[in-house]
Amino acid sequence: MMDKFIGVITFRQGVYSEVKKDASFTINAWIIVGVTALLAAIGGSAALAYNGRIFAWLITAIATAAFTVAGFALGCFVIMWVAKVVFNTSSTFNEIVRASGLARVWHVVGFLGIVSIISPALGCLVGIFRIAAALAGLAAWLFAIKEVLGMEWPQTAATVIIAWVVTLIVTLIAGVILGLLGLAGAAALGAFR
Repeated sequence: MMDKFIGVITFRQGVYSEVKKDASFTINAWIIVGVTALLAAIGGSAALAYNGRIFAWLITAIATAAFTVAGFALGCFVIMWVAKVVFNTSSTFNEIVRASGLARVWHVVGFLGIVSIISPALGCLVGIFRIAAALAGLAAWLFAIKEVLGMEWPQTAATVIIAWVVTLIVTLIAGVILGLLGLAGAAALGAFR
């Protein structure tokens, strides 16, 4: 497993093709997605803990991680669907999950946001590393999609852009629905007195 992580961090060619073929890596990919989502959410919502709202911090982190994992699954499905429909590829959902999940190793850097509990200034300083890791993670993800689909860069870019737009639309619709449910729940509990 460490060899694969090092392959992602060093952008070793072929690391995503290896996991694409390794069906036993599917569970590991989901674990990577879940753990990195939780760690990044803990670091991302650390300001709540800084303000003494520990329970809200943990609930926010868990909910954010759950939505991140759901968004990841949706993104993988849409990428598979677009690649099959538009470019006639044969990649499966699990192959895309394995490669994309491995590429998410970079997201663990989001946990560094937890230092903002010590000092907001440190949180700002760590932000530089978080931005760099986010860009490296984006590059790793693009390489993963390219390797798993076996397409050239223009087709890979088109697939990713189309999938991103579809995912964004679904996310916006889900956000509006959840927001309306939250407002309805607050109204029902009398929060708007």
